[in-house]
Amino acid sequence: MDGIDNPGKRLRSVSGSPHTRLLGLGSALPDRVVSNHDLAAVLDTSDEWIRTRVGIVHRRYAGPETSVADLAVEAGGKALADAGLDPSGVDTVIVATCTMPAPIPNAAAQVADRIGIRAGGAFDLNAACAGFCYAVNTASDLVRSGSAGHVLVIGAEKLTDWVNHSDRNTAIIFGDGAGATVVGPSDEPRIGPVVWGSAGDRVSTVGIWNRTHIEQDGLSVYRWATETAAPVAARAVERAGLRLSDIDALVPHQANLRIVDSIARQLKADGARPDLVVADDIAESGNTSSASIPLALDHMRAAGRITSGDILLLVGFGAGLSYAAQVVICP
Repeated sequence: MDGIDNPGKRLRSVSGSPHTRLLGLGSALPDRVVSNHDLAAVLDTSDEWIRTRVGIVHRRYAGPETSVADLAVEAGGKALADAGLDPSGVDTVIVATCTMPAPIPNAAAQVADRIGIRAGGAFDLNAACAGFCYAVNTASDLVRSGSAGHVLVIGAEKLTDWVNHSDRNTAIIFGDGAGATVVGPSDEPRIGPVVWGSAGDRVSTVGIWNRTHIEQDGLSVYRWATETAAPVAARAVERAGLRLSDIDALVPHQANLRIVDSIARQLKADGARPDLVVADDIAESGNTSSASIPLALDHMRAAGRITSGDILLLVGFGAGLSYAAQVVICP
């Protein structure tokens, strides 16, 4: 009989590395720095108001000549260099983004080509501000399954294309940028299991409706994030076989400094160390959605706040509403 009942025609399966790791980091920010005072000159706001409510001092704006792909290429190239990996050694590119100017073409294929990754699998992933964590886990699963050898993961956003610059509720928050990492094989676990989920019943709290600009119910998002993120993060630590006291640094999505501080307080109350390092990149980069976690990672390592081998707890949350958390080892 023909088909899979014939031993000579059975499909072959593949398997990859039993474990994965982050191999490098890179980031990119536009040159233009926009301060709270700059915004106060055109909006009904002030430096004190913004710092008190969201913790932002500066954010970066890309000009019309700079695209999401441009930012992704710069960050991705830096991550490859940091990993000591030639583009020929990468076979998959994932770009986490929610701010492409059109549904097609995607960013990943053009980013791969411009970096020099030929004929690699390439796709975009949209989980908004949780996108980087979603993409890292997807990359890890691809490597462990044998579907990929090394995956370039990039979070890249040009949020200023989608902001109503006369709306002080959103204009003060968002910035542009990109961050990247390389996910590859490892002899031991260095990327922990993901804990992820969604709350689709709250989809109306954040969105871009009618292809115009970002709108959000900030108070509802704040309440949801402060209630949801810490328990999800704690579950990710447990799934990784660790205790909260083992975590060296907390790197949550940089949505709002008050949310970040709330997550840290809850985790410390549940057993995290008093000296837990907490990312506060939002102060100088603003909210960059799926780029915020990798940007913070790269900036924290460059500043010496985290070092290779540190145990990091990543927590993403945002529009969807979607969330994800995982423990990784700093490259």
